[in-house]
Amino acid sequence: MRWLRTFGEVVRSGLTIEETRLEPLLALRTAAGVALVVGPALWLVSPAFAASAALGAFSAGTATFQRTWRPRKVIALGAGAGLALSTFVGYLAAGRLATFLPLLTIWAFAAGMAWALGSTAGIVAATTVGSMLVTVTLPTSVGLALEHAGVIALGGMVQAVLILLFPIRRWGAHRDALADALAAVADYARRLQDDPAAPFDPEPLMTARDAAAVTPSQARTRPPVLHGPRGLAERIVPVVAALADPDVGAPGEGPGRDRVRELLNAAADVLDAAARSIRRGTSAGVPPRSADVLRLDGQGEVLEGHARQAAEELVKLLAETLEVAGGVGAHEKAPASSGPASAQFLVRPTLFRLLPVVVRAVRRELRRDSPVFRHAVRLAAVAPLGYLIASPLPVGHGYWAPIASVMVMRPDFHRTYARAVGRLAGTLAGVALATGMVRALGPDAHVFGALAVVSAALSYTLLRTGYAYSQCFTAAYVVFLLGMGGHAWEQTVPERVVLTLIGGALAMLAYVVFPAWETPRLPGRLADWLAANGRYAAAVLRGYAEPTREHRADMRGALLASREARAAWQEAYDQARQEPVRPRGLTSREAEEAPEALKGFDRATMLMESHLPGADSRPDPEVERFAEALEANTAQAAEDMREHRNLDWGRVAEALDTWEGAAGDRSPVLRRGAERQKKALDNLATAVSRTPLERDVGSAREEQRVRAALASESDGSTPARGGG
Repeated sequence: MRWLRTFGEVVRSGLTIEETRLEPLLALRTAAGVALVVGPALWLVSPAFAASAALGAFSAGTATFQRTWRPRKVIALGAGAGLALSTFVGYLAAGRLATFLPLLTIWAFAAGMAWALGSTAGIVAATTVGSMLVTVTLPTSVGLALEHAGVIALGGMVQAVLILLFPIRRWGAHRDALADALAAVADYARRLQDDPAAPFDPEPLMTARDAAAVTPSQARTRPPVLHGPRGLAERIVPVVAALADPDVGAPGEGPGRDRVRELLNAAADVLDAAARSIRRGTSAGVPPRSADVLRLDGQGEVLEGHARQAAEELVKLLAETLEVAGGVGAHEKAPASSGPASAQFLVRPTLFRLLPVVVRAVRRELRRDSPVFRHAVRLAAVAPLGYLIASPLPVGHGYWAPIASVMVMRPDFHRTYARAVGRLAGTLAGVALATGMVRALGPDAHVFGALAVVSAALSYTLLRTGYAYSQCFTAAYVVFLLGMGGHAWEQTVPERVVLTLIGGALAMLAYVVFPAWETPRLPGRLADWLAANGRYAAAVLRGYAEPTREHRADMRGALLASREARAAWQEAYDQARQEPVRPRGLTSREAEEAPEALKGFDRATMLMESHLPGADSRPDPEVERFAEALEANTAQAAEDMREHRNLDWGRVAEALDTWEGAAGDRSPVLRRGAERQKKALDNLATAVSRTPLERDVGSAREEQRVRAALASESDGSTPARGGG
C-alpha cells in the first residue's frame, strides 16, 4: 500500500506545473542557435545531415538553462565538446557489441559520477551518453564521423557566440541570488514582529554565497553592486534576532516592544528596496515613513541597553546596504561600505584548475553508500541493458529506450520516478501533436525544419515549468527532425512511445533493485548537524573567552559548516518523506522534534554571536572550559546518535554549574545564551532518546500512523502528515 500511495504522489509531482518566471528572450536566443545550424545544413547539404547537426545545438542550448554560476557560453562550449567527443568515440567502438557495450558501460558510469560536481555537470554528462547511443545508427566512415562530431561541436559554438553577442540579463542569476537573500532577511524581520522566536532558513544566504564565488576573470567584470550586500545581510540576521528577542532585546510588551516592531518593519522595507535595486539594476527608494523610523534620536528614544545597541547596529548596517545597492538611503550621508571593491573575493577555480577539484569530488563519492555512486552503477547497468533489450525488437531507433532511461534517472527516488512519468506523458502528447501536423502538411523538409525550431523554442520556454510540458515539445521536435530526415511517421510514432515506456520502466526498476534510500541515513545526517552546531557554538564561546581575529575566523568557518550540515539534513529529510520505505532509526515524530531542538540551539548561539565583545576585553577561562565541554559533549552525542544510544550532557551540565558562581561572568547575554543551549540539548535528548520498550512502542505507533493515513486517504479525508 505504501508503494501505491507513493506512486500516486509521484504521478502528481511529475504532472505538476511549477510556478516560475518564464524567460522567452532566452528561449528565443537559444532557438535561434538551433535555427542557425539547421537552416544552412538543410540548404547546403541534406535533410539527414541537418537532423544530425541539430543534435549539438539543441543539447548545448538545453545545457545553458541549467542552474550554474559559470558563464553560459562556457557551458554551451563544454556541452558541445562533450557531445562531439562521445559521438566520435562511440562510432569508433560501434562496429561490434564486444567493444561498444563496455565503452557504453564505462561512459555511463562516468556520467553518473559527474553528479559529484553538481546537477549541471550530471545532466550535461547524461546527454553525452544519449549522443553516443545515437551514433550507432550512423553507417559512415571515420572521416564522416569526424565531420559529424565537428558539426555537433559547431552547434555548441553557435550557442556560445549568440550568448556573447546578445547578452540577456548579464549576471542575472547572481543578481537574483543576492536579491533573494536580502528578501529572505526582510521576510525574517517581518516575521519577528509577531513571533520573536521565529526561525530563519539560511538557504538563501548559502545560495548567495555560492553565487559570489567567481574566477579572477569574472571578478574583473562583476558589477560593483554584487560585492558587499551579501556580507551585510549575514550581519543583519543576528542583529534583528537579538533586537526582537525578549531576553536580550526589548521587553515583551510596552513601548519598547512597539518601537522594535517599527524598526523591524522599516528594516524589511529597506531590505526589500535593496533587493529590488539589485535585481533590476536600478535605484529603488525607501518609503519616507520607514526612513523616519530608522532615525535614532538621542532624546525620547525608548530603547535602552542591549536593545539600543542592537538598534544602532541595525541602522548602520541598513545604511551600508542601501549605499552598496545604489538606493536612496534612509540617511542623507551613509557610512562607507564594509569592504572595498578590491577586497578578496570568494575564489572559484578556473576550468584549467578544475581537474584536481573534480578528482577530489569524485573520490569522495566512490563508496558503496554514496547516492552518487549508486546512481552511476544504475546508469552503467541500465544503458547497455536497454540497448540489448531494444536492439532485437522489430522496431527501428532502438536507442530511444536507453536514452529515455538515462535522461530520466537521477540520484534520488522521487525525481527519477516523477521524471519517468513526466517523460512518458510528455512524449505521448508531443508525438500525438506532431504526428497530426506531419499528416496534415505532408512531406516537406523545409517546413519540418521550421517546425522543429519552433518546437525547440517552446521546449526552452517551458523548461522550468515542469518536465512533462517541456518534454512534450522535445518529443515534437524529434518527430519533426525525423520527418525532415525522411522517416515515415507511421514508423517513428509507435516506436518512440513503446521504447520510451521500456526505458522509463527500466529506470524505475533499477532504483528498486539498487536503491539509495535516505530514510536509513537520517540519524547520521542529524548527528552531523549536531556535531557541526557544537563546533559553531564552541567557536562563538571562544570569541567571548578570548576575542581574537583567529577566533572570529574560526567562528565564520564553523558557521558555514553548520549551515551545510543543516542543508544536508533538510535535503535528506525531504527525500525521505517521499520514499516508499518505513522509517528506520528515527520515527516521523522524532524527525520533526529533533530538528526543532537543534534550531533552538542554533538560535541561542546566533544571539550570543550578535553581542560578541571587542578585542580589548579580557580573557575568561570559565567560558573557555564551557566551550570545550560543549564541543566534546556534542561530538560524543553525535556518535551516540549514529549508534542509537541515549544522549548524555554530563560535561555540559558540570561546566555550566562550575561557571554559575565563578567570577568573570560579565555578560548576561552570554549567560542566558548558555542556559538556552543547555535547554535545547535537553530537548534534543528527550526527542531521540528512548528505552528498548519505548522503541517497540514507537515502532508500533509509527505503523498505526501509516495505516491511519492510508485509511484517511481511502475515505477522502485529509491525510496525516508524512514523516521521515
